[in-house]
Amino acid sequence: MAGKSKDRQELTEQPLDFEVRVVPVALAGDRELLASLFEPLGYTVLSPDTTDGAMVIDLRLKAKLRLADILNHLYVLIPVMDNFKHYFIAQEEIDKLLAKGEGWLADHPARELITRRALKHRRSLANMALARLEEAVVTEEDETEDDKAEREKPEEKLEKPMRLHDIRLDTVADVLRQRNVKSVLDLGCGEGKLISRLIKERGLDQIVGVDPSVRTLEAAHRKLRLHQAGDAMSERVKLQMGSLTYGDRRWKGFDAATLVEVIEHIEPHRLSALVMSLFADARPKLIVITTPNREYNVLFETMKENQLRHPDHRFEWTRAEFENWASNVADDNGYAVEFTPLGPVDETHGGPSQMATFVLEDGK
Repeated sequence: MAGKSKDRQELTEQPLDFEVRVVPVALAGDRELLASLFEPLGYTVLSPDTTDGAMVIDLRLKAKLRLADILNHLYVLIPVMDNFKHYFIAQEEIDKLLAKGEGWLADHPARELITRRALKHRRSLANMALARLEEAVVTEEDETEDDKAEREKPEEKLEKPMRLHDIRLDTVADVLRQRNVKSVLDLGCGEGKLISRLIKERGLDQIVGVDPSVRTLEAAHRKLRLHQAGDAMSERVKLQMGSLTYGDRRWKGFDAATLVEVIEHIEPHRLSALVMSLFADARPKLIVITTPNREYNVLFETMKENQLRHPDHRFEWTRAEFENWASNVADDNGYAVEFTPLGPVDETHGGPSQMATFVLEDGK
């Protein structure tokens, strides 16, 4: 299912002609249901026609796919066909569903039906899963390396000469160090660039990275060499798949939370959900958020008017817009907030990036 082979990795990556038979399989539906589940994934359904209602069938499929993909499809879709799971469904089931659905479920035309059946029609869990699938569409990493490089070039080219990304990460790490935090939640951790700095900090007992993309977390796991880590490091550093706009009980109890160049990747109308889950529910003592300063964009010679720095950005705020949003969030949730420019500061346009540091006020 992982698509890994010690001796024949090239075969695991190659689509092959398969005929699949699983018998017996419970089906709460008819052949149209089978077609709606499997045909969008490239299968030809060979099972004979059925009548409506729950029954047991001989599932037969034909496809040219990677074996790992077929196994992951079956892992998710057999319980969906049955429309029943014989054990208690909790929030952890969302992680299992999205892990096995990585790369295909977010784009499946029947994703809502699949999600609701897979989560036993528990509305709150299904809504959380669907929200995370929406995020996966935005942060999807199925593209080729050339496509990915092309997509990332604009921001990299703009910011690399001033080492802006390093400045952001180093500044956030300094803030955490100065506040003597013991535990950090890095939301939208990506491939773990901030975490790689925090690992070196003595006194940081717990570091947890959260991201909606399984593949990004796998890349972070490799880059941080967590597979080589001992028990102590495995307890200290953890990576979790999760949505940034739905509350998660695992976020509670942290001294600090960081969102480094994350909020601009979220649709503006969904920022209130992030505020609710982080500021109102999790309530860490310290929250650090960085985001681009749109005013500075005119100083980048290659940028066109009204262009955003990255194709995935949903917005970019001016200093006044960011400060207004952050001040309102702080006032509504019992935090004090300070603002810091990041990178070389222009007298008229400010710094290329901006940082808000929220501190939970005593007794709030």
